[in-house]
Amino acid sequence: MLFDYDTLQFIWWILVGVLLIGFALTNGMDMAVSTLTYPLCGRNVKERSAIISTIVPHWDGNQVWLITAGGAIFAAWPEVYAASFSGLYWAMLLVLFAIWLRPLAFDYRNHGDSDKWVNNWDIALTVGSFVPMLIFGVAFGNLLQGLPFWADADARWHYEGVFLTALLPLLNPFAILCGIVSVLMLLTQGALWIQLRTVAEIGDRTRKLVLALALATVAFYLIGGVWSFQFPGWNLVAEAPADSYHQITGKSVEVIEHGLFDNYAEVPVLVIVPLLAGACMLGAGVLGFLGRPEKGIILSSLGIAFTIMTAAVSLFPFLMPSSVDPNSSLTVWDATSSPFTLQCMLFAVVIFVPIVLIYTFFVYKRMWGRASAADVMEH
Repeated sequence: MLFDYDTLQFIWWILVGVLLIGFALTNGMDMAVSTLTYPLCGRNVKERSAIISTIVPHWDGNQVWLITAGGAIFAAWPEVYAASFSGLYWAMLLVLFAIWLRPLAFDYRNHGDSDKWVNNWDIALTVGSFVPMLIFGVAFGNLLQGLPFWADADARWHYEGVFLTALLPLLNPFAILCGIVSVLMLLTQGALWIQLRTVAEIGDRTRKLVLALALATVAFYLIGGVWSFQFPGWNLVAEAPADSYHQITGKSVEVIEHGLFDNYAEVPVLVIVPLLAGACMLGAGVLGFLGRPEKGIILSSLGIAFTIMTAAVSLFPFLMPSSVDPNSSLTVWDATSSPFTLQCMLFAVVIFVPIVLIYTFFVYKRMWGRASAADVMEH
């Protein structure tokens, strides 16, 4: 075997994080563009068509990152997949129903004979894009607080409450704040993309919008950081014995005060991760306001990546902590598949991810250019 089991587990913690970041930077960006188009950036049907034309060649390819991340979680962390789908089933269905609206809107908006037809599909596109951005942020907010689940002696997962009684507690104030941060940072990225890929007549309108969105992102991000200091965290005291009947519930986990900041206290250099997240988003807003979207979108991409990394670093080694039974919490060390599975998946990643990246780069380069209302109507 090329790597030992612990190293493989850590590598896949990094790789799944990379896939989630890839999803946020690509599919999250085009969802943000779709959300901004109807209410804010497109003044009429022609301008909205011009903006949407900048993401039409890419949105379905971008969505592959979500599918790949879901598949990687299923294969690398089957316990996380099982436990999360048990309690977050209705939230995930809501995301799927929202995403389902997007291809319909892309395909049908141009096949009507009235502005009302197009407007209705643009509204559907806005809703189908806004909801996933919000829900994914809410999900991260709940992970940081712990989810109300536990495993019984037969390794079956249980959640407190059923249907709405299980769903409504997930919509708590801190989780909604995290959802707002998610929406704002992706909208910043989307506004920069519109500024970068449309003619000045449309793109220049986003200059003040980019700055406002970036400032709001940083403000809510700081509020969330201060707020999270009051939350308890988790400390892995001891892993389950090798001969334990159930590796997950056999471990020992203690709840500690201000635990989400424990990793930063032990390794102070990690503080640079959340600091860079805020600094990059602020810099992106300033560059967008100054009319430099090509540099701004690089900084906003880094800001999004560092924001996701902040959540990961704060929780490590926990993947899915439990708020009702700490010993049932899932960690990097006990929720992964077998060494053989992780090794085979790693070989697939080494071979196919470079191919995907090369193809993605080619498609973006081939479709590059600034869109205008006149060009869209002509073609």
